[in-house]
Amino acid sequence: MYVCVCRAITEKQIESAVAGGARRLRDLRVELGVTEECGRCARCAKQCLHQALDKQHPPQLLSHGIRTFPLIQEAA
Repeated sequence: MYVCVCRAITEKQIESAVAGGARRLRDLRVELGVTEECGRCARCAKQCLHQALDKQHPPQLLSHGIRTFPLIQEAA
């Protein structure tokens, strides 16, 4: 699916960027150019980013029903 029509960026490209180390929308902007034109894709790009991160580091459910998320260390 196309996420950013202005730059022809797909969900797969965002997943690849996450696999390559992208952790924030800013990382996607630098690597792929997401949100640099009109900005309408920001919400969808962020959602795709979070979904890709969840695939890599799925949240865990504690016995009392609270979800925990693993800490992701950012590159220096």
